[in-house]
Order: sequence, then structure tokens, then C-alpha cells
Amino acid sequence: MTLASRLAAVALASLLAGGTAFAQTAAPAAKTEPAATADKKAPKERSAESLECSKQADAKGLHGKERKKFRSECIKTAKAGAAAPAADKK
Repeated sequence: MTLASRLAAVALASLLAGGTAFAQTAAPAAKTEPAATADKKAPKERSAESLECSKQADAKGLHGKERKKFRSECIKTAKAGAAAPAADKK
């Protein structure tokens, strides 16, 4: 046998051996996702204050940074207003 035919035979044998080695490997076990990552994918429920402030922002036609700023201030005042009567009842 010549050197070229020997190299060809070794290459063919390594391909055949490598193919069966890869075919016999076990599939990786499926990872179970923790509940925290599953919750991130689910949409969060919005509070009544948040929904009301969104409606007000829609009525004013606010978008972008102005809308975000308006909603932030609106929610703060709504929560402060809801907390104040509870404090007065003492």
C-alpha cells in the first residue's frame, strides 16, 4: 500500500468511528425552569391606579417620556391619596 492509500483508509476509519461515537451520546437532560423565570414571562396584573392613570394619559394624548412622567406622578399621588384616609382613621 502506498502512503496516500493508507492516509485515505485512516481518514475513512476515523470518520466511521467518529460518526458512531456521536450517534451514541445521550441527549442532554432538559433543564427545569424555576418558577421565578416562568413568572417573568407572564404579564403582571396592573393596579387600579395604574389603569386609571393610563386612561388619563390616553385622554391627554401623551406618548413617550411625557407619558411615563405623567403616569409616574399620577400613580404616586393616587397611592398617597389612598393611604392618607387610612392614616386618618386612627
